Amino acid sequence: MSIPRAQETQIAHGSDRSFATARSVSALILREMATRYGRSPGGYAWAVLEPLGGIIVLGFGMSLLIRTPSLGTSFVLFFATAFLLFAMYQQLAGDIGRCINFSRALLFYPAVTWVDAVVARFVLAVLTHIVVMTLLFTGLLIFTDTRAQLELGAITEAVMLTAFLGLGIGTLNCVLFGLFNVWMQIWSIINRPLFFISGTFFIYEDMPTTLQDILWWNPLLHLTGLMRRGFYSTYEASYVSIPYVCVVSGLCLFFGVVLLGRFHRIILNR
Repeated sequence: MSIPRAQETQIAHGSDRSFATARSVSALILREMATRYGRSPGGYAWAVLEPLGGIIVLGFGMSLLIRTPSLGTSFVLFFATAFLLFAMYQQLAGDIGRCINFSRALLFYPAVTWVDAVVARFVLAVLTHIVVMTLLFTGLLIFTDTRAQLELGAITEAVMLTAFLGLGIGTLNCVLFGLFNVWMQIWSIINRPLFFISGTFFIYEDMPTTLQDILWWNPLLHLTGLMRRGFYSTYEASYVSIPYVCVVSGLCLFFGVVLLGRFHRIILNR
C-alpha cells in the first residue's frame, strides 16, 4: 500500500522538525556551558566546588550552635539533603525564567523556538545537579560517619519532583520576567526567606503546630522531607504530599506554557 504524497510530506516535515529541535537544544546547551563555565578558571569544576563549599561552611557553622542535628549524626549530610535540592530548584526557576533574555538574538531565527530555550536550560541544569548530588553524597557517605541507610526510590522521587517544580515555576517566571521588569526584584526578595522556611536547617516536626499549618503550603518543604526520608530510615515525613507538589508544579507549567505561547513574541520585541 503506497502512502499518499501529502502524507509523505507531512511525515518528512515532522521528522525534520524533531531533528531541528534536537539540534537547536544541543547547540543551546553547548552555548550555555561555554558561557557559564568556559570563561572561568576551573570551568565545570565550579559546579561541584561551589555547593560543596556552601555545605561545609554552613554545616560547620550549625554544628557550633546545635550539638546534634534533628536527624542522624552528621550536620553536613543533614544540611546537604535540603540544600542541594533547594539549589536545584532555585537555579531551574531562575535560569528558565531568564532563558528568553539570554537567547534573545537566536530566537529571531525560525529554527530556534522558545521551547528549545526552555528545554536546553532545563536539561543542562538537571543533569548538572544530578552529577553534583551524586559526587557530593557519595563523598559524604564514604568519608564521614553518617550511618545513613539509603532508600533510592524516595531520593529519585524527590529529585524528579524538584525538577518538575523548578520547570513549572521557571516557565511561569519566563513570562513574568519578560512582561514585568519589577518581577525580578520581587522574585529575589521572595527567595531569601524561602531558603530558611524550606526545611534547610530544621524538620517540619520541630516546628510549633501553628507554624506547621502555614509552612505545609510550601511545596519545597515536602521535597526536603521526601529527600530526608530517603537518607534516614527512621524518618517517615508523614506530612509529605506528593499530589500537592504535582498539582502546584503542573498548574505553574500549564499557565507558563499557555502564556508563553501567547506573549513570547511581545517579550522578544520588548
